[in-house]
Amino acid sequence: MSKINLKALSKAAMEEFVKEQGLPAYRAKQILHWIYEKKAESIENITEFSRELRKRLSDIAYISNLELLKRQASEDGAEKFLFGLEDGESIESVLIPDADRHTLCISSQVGCAMSCGFCLTGGIGFKRNLKAHEIVDQLTAVMKVKSENLEVESSESKIPSHPPLLKGGTGGITNIVFMGMGEPLLNLDEVVEALLRITGFMGFSKRRITLSTCGIAPAISELYRKAPHVNLAVSLNAASDEVRNRLMPVNKKYPIRVLLDACRKIPLSPRDRITFEYVMIDGMNDSLSDAKRLVTLLRGISSKVNLIPFNLFAGSRFKRPSDERVLAFQEILVRGKIYTFIRKSKGQDILAACGQLKAGYK
Repeated sequence: MSKINLKALSKAAMEEFVKEQGLPAYRAKQILHWIYEKKAESIENITEFSRELRKRLSDIAYISNLELLKRQASEDGAEKFLFGLEDGESIESVLIPDADRHTLCISSQVGCAMSCGFCLTGGIGFKRNLKAHEIVDQLTAVMKVKSENLEVESSESKIPSHPPLLKGGTGGITNIVFMGMGEPLLNLDEVVEALLRITGFMGFSKRRITLSTCGIAPAISELYRKAPHVNLAVSLNAASDEVRNRLMPVNKKYPIRVLLDACRKIPLSPRDRITFEYVMIDGMNDSLSDAKRLVTLLRGISSKVNLIPFNLFAGSRFKRPSDERVLAFQEILVRGKIYTFIRKSKGQDILAACGQLKAGYK
């Protein structure tokens, strides 16, 4: 009989497990506290339990942990982590420092089935969905690595390892973005459970969490029915179906009109905005007429736009537009009264920027 992974249990499942062991109900709350707040890596770490109880539980259960396979530091301070999973698969997470922020970019799937032309992850194909605890464990594992300041492999040998994050709480991580490997809304149930654990068990503010989708329109409303109301980012990347079909195959199933209709139905609070991500590719979606069409498309939606000049990677057929082209595009959106920002990509020298994650797959 295989042991039970306590991290794989939801709150209700944990309560049932404790009941089956003939233990008082409060033990479930204690176990969850030790896993998610005290970051216990094994049952033996739960010193609140007697030695006898720890031994008894260890005979039938365990607490899993991601295996750190590789850690790289970029010249600009971004760090990429390659984590091994229990079945031998691997995923990547990226920590992005910016002034008083430390944003952790986490994965929701091993690989990705979306095959977006500008994204390296799509090139490795879809392997499997991540379980809720594997999603949450990226946060826990990075906090552990940073607090211990483990050895870092830099893109340049002279780059020193960065100091550890603040101890306690969320380990100095201020923001979480579901923008790593995979499409979160194609793993909706596990992502919802992960969000419930991050906000409920770990006390992380939902306002500091952003989930990015390539546009699975029906799942957008489902997300808002089931999960804490986190920030939504939609990877749009084109102002016409013709161009978006070429960049993002998902558009053939959920074209721009259908996607934006789903966005309009989101119950946003007055100060909330949907972020539309727009990867700018030279000669494909960066014209001034593209910008004008985008203004028209987003009219009536409480939104902001992140312009992301394409991040190059080996073998890509696309090119990055000039800075002048990006600024001219932004100017038209701003004139159209759309909050527009140009995202400065970090970690490009270690393939940690947007669209560059591939988890070590060849």
